[in-house]
Order: sequence, then C-alpha cells, then structure tokens
Amino acid sequence: MAKKSKTKKAQPPATAHIEEISDEEQWRLINESGVLQKLSSSNGASAADKETEPTADEMGLAEEIFNAIIFIMPFSFCLLMMDILIHLQYAKRPTVAELAERMLSGVPILAIFIFYSSRYKAYRQMQVLLFWISIAVGTRLIWLVNRGNWLVNIRQCPPLATAWIYTIVQLDLGYAVLALGAVGSWAWWAEMKLMF
Repeated sequence: MAKKSKTKKAQPPATAHIEEISDEEQWRLINESGVLQKLSSSNGASAADKETEPTADEMGLAEEIFNAIIFIMPFSFCLLMMDILIHLQYAKRPTVAELAERMLSGVPILAIFIFYSSRYKAYRQMQVLLFWISIAVGTRLIWLVNRGNWLVNIRQCPPLATAWIYTIVQLDLGYAVLALGAVGSWAWWAEMKLMF
C-alpha cells in the first residue's frame, strides 16, 4: 500500500494539464471538435450572423432618432442659409428675431419629415413618394424664382430649396437622376431661366 500512495503523490492533478495548454491550442481543439458549429446551428444563426448590422426593421428607436438627427442638423442649417440668402438677394437684412421665428416654425416640421422619410427610405413606396415630391418642389421653386414676386419668394423659396435638396439626397441614384431630368425638361419646355 505504500507504493500506491507514492504513485498518487507523484502524478500531478488533472487540472494542471489543462492549464499547461495555451489558449490558442485550446481554441484550436474546440474548433476542430465542432462543438461551436453544433451550438450555432441549433440556435439558428452563427456568431458572425449576430454581429451583422441590423436592418431598418430591427433597428431600435434610439438608432432611428440618431440617424434622423444626422440629417436634421445640416438641413436645418441649410434652411437658415437659404433664408439668409433670399433676403440678401432682395437687398433685405433679416433680423435675428425673423430668423429665429422662421427656424422655430420650420425646423419641427422639417424634423418630422426627415424622421419618417429616413425611417422608411428603403421601401419602394417611400422612394416613389420622394420622387414625386422632388419633381413638385423643384418645378415650384424654379417657377417662383422666374415669376414670383419678392415677398412670396422670401417666404416660400427657402423651405422649397431645402426640401428639394433633401429629397434628392434621400432618393436612390436612378430616381434622383430621373427627378432632376424631369425638372430640367420642364424648365426647358416652359422656357424658365435657371441662372440669372
């Protein structure tokens, strides 16, 4: 019996062998055994599939709001810039109060429009809607610049220009080119000037 106790003391515990195997070797053994593939196939998706970017349907509200803010900020500044430029075109100096009033009334409407249109922009119906809005807004803007009086232009041109730029940005390339071509064709047919 003395021999048995000596042999047991001489052998290291089983956990010591596992600790001696490097992490790389452990991962290689796990991968070769196929345990991970069995687990991922039983769950219906692999680990790589779980790391892919979510679609618009799977995106959370916080991400949709963040994506909308990315567009709301520059287009709000675009609205402000267009308002300043149209005033300066007619030799008017806008006051800070006038600009603030315009922004307070225009930005919430712009934000709602941007949020919902960017949320559903991947859908064909939204692309068609943005296409027709782009044509309507573009033709109205060009008509106003050519035939409208200065007071109507100061009121309507900044939001129309901002909406036209936004719809072109959100459209797929084919729809954007078609919309710009349609507006350009109408301007040529109606003999409207694009530059003064």
